[in-house]
Amino acid sequence: MTEGQEAAAQAVETAVEAAGNWARAGRHAGVAGAAIGVVAAGAAAGVAIERMTVGRGMRRRARLALDAAGPYGTLRGTPGAAIAEDGTELYYEVDEPGVESARPEKDDHPGKARNGKGAKADRSAKPVRGKEARAAQEAQRGLRKRLTAALGRRSAAPTVVFSHGYCLSQDSWHFQRSALRGTVRTVHWDQRSHGRSSRGHGQIDGTEPVTIDLLGRDLKAVLDAAVPEGPIVLVGHSMGGMTVMALADQFPEYVAERVVGVALIGTSAGRLSEVAFGLPSMGVKAFHWLAPGVLKALGWQSEIVERGRRATADLFAGLIKRYSFGTPEKVDPGIARFGERLIEATPIDVVAEFFPAFAVHDKTEALVAYDAVPALVLAGESDLITPADHSRAIVEVLPDAELVCVPGAGHLVMLERPELVNEHLVSLVERAGAAARSSRHARA
Repeated sequence: MTEGQEAAAQAVETAVEAAGNWARAGRHAGVAGAAIGVVAAGAAAGVAIERMTVGRGMRRRARLALDAAGPYGTLRGTPGAAIAEDGTELYYEVDEPGVESARPEKDDHPGKARNGKGAKADRSAKPVRGKEARAAQEAQRGLRKRLTAALGRRSAAPTVVFSHGYCLSQDSWHFQRSALRGTVRTVHWDQRSHGRSSRGHGQIDGTEPVTIDLLGRDLKAVLDAAVPEGPIVLVGHSMGGMTVMALADQFPEYVAERVVGVALIGTSAGRLSEVAFGLPSMGVKAFHWLAPGVLKALGWQSEIVERGRRATADLFAGLIKRYSFGTPEKVDPGIARFGERLIEATPIDVVAEFFPAFAVHDKTEALVAYDAVPALVLAGESDLITPADHSRAIVEVLPDAELVCVPGAGHLVMLERPELVNEHLVSLVERAGAAARSSRHARA
């Protein structure tokens, strides 16, 4: 048997094993098990064909090369921990004004956490060079000068607190963190069971399911620990935006007293059970009906599923790109790979724990708490997860908010179009800083 034939045979064997893993896990989901088995078989066939033409070693080298394409997710700040109401440790980092860089932790990487496994990145990575990189650096310097001029170095300058989305971590804000670094105080935290935060205690012992309200209380714990005083600008993406809404729903007096600005990026105030995810109309209802049970069953079989995810990594990479970016063919491969690594680091049982919370999420009425402060509502027009129409619905409640719908951008708009997001975010912080000074003078 030739080397090529051996590779092909191994590819088929591995792919069939992957299909078996997925199918065995899927059978525990009852009716949905048959569907999973069919999808798994199709995925296995595709993976087998791909592996016949591109060797495993070559594909692995390609991934390592992309992991080293840029220092994405390596920015680190002063670490801290807040304790949630159920005892879960919530990890956060603070970047102080005047401190533009911090040495990455040894062997640090996106998704390195106490909740699951991540993928190691090459710490010898250097920033991408060339005209585009120089232009981006110049743009960042310009934004920093603008903020310094607008905010000065007075204590009234707000702290900007970033809340990340589902299956991501604080590192998903890499470009925004870099743009604000050294100019304004920022806080970046990992939601429970994500990133470097601990697994949710209430979920481990089964005493409390994940809800958006719970995440809002987690955010309050982080704010109490990391920003005990002074004005705050809240920035939330996807589930992080919902977390910001839940904070307002449960702590309206706190929001009125402390929050001077809010950015809701690629998020929704409700009606997520109607989202089509780019599926044909016939499949939408079936997906929403089957998905919670399927994910729960897969969560029970996490070891089998994780092996299946590794074996079908190429298939998942394609799905992640489709649902993360509006025009994936135009996204820098290193950035696309960075997004994949963030999502890959989320264990399947965590995916399953959080998913049901979105179907019942409804915080439309809570949005009015942010009507009195500068607000930015930004979405990708090609977002398949939280469609741009959901952002338009938010602006109906917040008519004075700045609405930005980015043509051709998807769900991870802050990675796909970082310069544009940075520009609008800096403008928001400028307006919030002015509002904070006005409020202070009014009280004086």
